[in-house]
Amino acid sequence: MSVPTPPETASPKIESCDVLVIGGGPAGSTAAALLARQGRRVVLLEKLHHPRFHIGESLLPANVALFDKLGVREQVERIGMPKWGIEFVSPDHEHRSYLEFADAWDKTMPYSWQVRRSEMDELLFRHAATCGAQTLEGCRVKDVAFDDDGATVQAELDDGATRGPDNGSTRQWRARFVLDCSGRDTFLAHKFKCKERNPEHNSSALFGHFRNARRLEGKKEGNISICWFEHGWFWFIPLLDGTTSVGAVAWPYYLKSRDKPLKDFFQDTIALCPELADRLKDAELVDDAVHATGNFSYIASHCSGERYLMLGDAFTFIDPMFSSGFYLAMHSAFDATDVVAASLDGTPRAAAKARKRYEKTMRLGPREYSWFIFRVTNPTIREMFMYPGNPLRVKEALLSLLAGDIYGKTPIWPSLWALKSIYYMIFVRHLKRSLAGWRRHAVNIRDYGALKGENVQALK
Repeated sequence: MSVPTPPETASPKIESCDVLVIGGGPAGSTAAALLARQGRRVVLLEKLHHPRFHIGESLLPANVALFDKLGVREQVERIGMPKWGIEFVSPDHEHRSYLEFADAWDKTMPYSWQVRRSEMDELLFRHAATCGAQTLEGCRVKDVAFDDDGATVQAELDDGATRGPDNGSTRQWRARFVLDCSGRDTFLAHKFKCKERNPEHNSSALFGHFRNARRLEGKKEGNISICWFEHGWFWFIPLLDGTTSVGAVAWPYYLKSRDKPLKDFFQDTIALCPELADRLKDAELVDDAVHATGNFSYIASHCSGERYLMLGDAFTFIDPMFSSGFYLAMHSAFDATDVVAASLDGTPRAAAKARKRYEKTMRLGPREYSWFIFRVTNPTIREMFMYPGNPLRVKEALLSLLAGDIYGKTPIWPSLWALKSIYYMIFVRHLKRSLAGWRRHAVNIRDYGALKGENVQALK
């Protein structure tokens, strides 16, 4: 006689969906909303509960069109601080440089917003649910097993999560397609062992939120400020509720030199940038909290397969200097819907072509931003930011890049090539200075042991 399986050890009931999305950040929530609006059965899993803390509060003007398409622009407007441009502050220059997005090649994208990411990400997550996606919070994906027909996804629920049909702590799905939007968890890249740190840029960050920081005045109040200092650069991002996000992106050797509590080390780091220290002299650190994260830049060897895609940070992450991460994540979600449609509704040949286009597009943005990021500490490129001229419309093209206008028909590329040519000419003209800058860069990035692992919250 057979013995019934005890309820606590029984396998969870297998549920089914067309697309399972891992991660409820901007990429995952956007993709889930778009696919659900197409009538597909979409399951969106988020390991935490919204609202949850996240850094990366500065949006690009190119985000506005995506918010329009998604139908959430008015909601974003209500929670965002208008951002019209960028301020650059250099320790080697007495003046400051101000760039406005309205001066870009395309004049129809003059602004974006600074947002508190806990609010922004929850807004998109809830919107995905209103579009018809099944959304679950407190649901961490533990394994994905692919086969010729799709994938079996196993997930574990926390105590606050919605239980499944078996009322157990685990849930299991059969999905025809999987989107990895797990951010810096890089779920599939870890599974396939295809993730590589970027050898050209190895940095770490300290960050916190302040009350009563002195901001720029008038229209410039919401602008992001980029402040260079000896060991890297700072961001200064004003938020609508009166708080200001401040972070230092520094080379690993500097973080390794820490010999005191993280809060004190952060205050000492701020003191190395006189302009920033002055803006924060009367400010108060919110919740007395300083956060740290290490080894920013990485990329996976590929971002697509027959039954899956990697979106946004799940594929690659670059230095956040130009605030491109949120936009690249959302844009990848729009591109992903075309690949899903070709894979589920089209022929194998059409699906292969769609994946090839996706791979190419996913590399475009990080490649173009990285060219400037890798050189931004070099005196030559710093001079170009501090004295932005416009021969051959290079300033307009650069502002278009900073605005995120890189996927449309705006003809910025000849001017960007011209800008790079000017850089190389100046580099050669001041060869001694330029080579000294590159030698410093090589020394700065060489110590991969300064911070180990993707998350160093233990430094707190």
